[in-house]
Amino acid sequence: MGFVDEADITVKSGNGGAGCVSFKRERFIPKGGPDGGDGGKGGDVLIKASDKLYSLYDFDSKRFFKAENGRPGSGKNRAGRKGRDIEIFVPVGTMIKDGDTEELLADLTYNNQKIVFLEGGNGGKGNKHFTTSTNRAPKFAQKGQDGKEKRLKLELKLIADIGLIGLPNVGKSTLLSRLSNARPQIANYAFTTLAPNLGVIAFDEDLSLTIADIPGLVEGASNGKGLGHRFLQHIERTKTLLHLIDIHSAPSGGILDDFLTVQKELRKSSPSLEKKRQIIVLNKIDLNYFTKEDIDTLLHTFIQKGYECTAISALTGDGIKNLKELLKNLALSL
Repeated sequence: MGFVDEADITVKSGNGGAGCVSFKRERFIPKGGPDGGDGGKGGDVLIKASDKLYSLYDFDSKRFFKAENGRPGSGKNRAGRKGRDIEIFVPVGTMIKDGDTEELLADLTYNNQKIVFLEGGNGGKGNKHFTTSTNRAPKFAQKGQDGKEKRLKLELKLIADIGLIGLPNVGKSTLLSRLSNARPQIANYAFTTLAPNLGVIAFDEDLSLTIADIPGLVEGASNGKGLGHRFLQHIERTKTLLHLIDIHSAPSGGILDDFLTVQKELRKSSPSLEKKRQIIVLNKIDLNYFTKEDIDTLLHTFIQKGYECTAISALTGDGIKNLKELLKNLALSL
């Protein structure tokens, strides 16, 4: 199953059932009064957020959703049955936009949040409603109202406590598998992760954090390079950023260049992204490219800039215990 964060769908509420034209037919009463029942209301379209879903993948195969029509009324004043509502489930974090104007219509940000998006058409009235002093036996009834139809654009922005960011191939997927229950695919090419991965860091039964591995950012991501603009939108709702930097791939001061490249893309995408709380994690200390003194100097450089900072090896697990302790304190503060 792939990760899909945008989908176009069409929804339609049910038509109202028609009212009935009927007259009482009882023994010894050959010409009874009108007793046509009302039509049933059409089904509504409901959209509900679920934390069991993490992608809009299902909307690739189904794009049209229709509620049931109301049933027509019948004789003896029997009303038609209401049409069944249709409930559409989407991941928490889904924004619903008008498919034509892209106006934001709803933003589902918590589990079980539900909205009645389109109401079904009202049922038509039976002929019993149209009796007058001059027309004791009306031979007409109302048709049911038509349901409403609308094109929608769904956009998913992941909601997580921590967004794991950094340039491609810095070890984010490996770190995610170390910290959480996620088992992302790990490879080595320009966009190692082609879609965000979600994991849960469990400290105990009552304390945990959700973490989203955001695909590698490159220079120009905010302008759409490498689908970077799509990846950046998933950072917007994370509370804290865990910025992973590969100290082995950027010698001679290039580590700060890598850091500043990502900061620039965050700032260009949205100034609020750069202002989010960031924890800097220097990775691949197992490769012995730098001495302990070099690493301490790098840590001090980031600390002086006001960032929390630590050094690890996602591959060997060195420093992971300290990082988890730092994240546990973060979880307690949220």
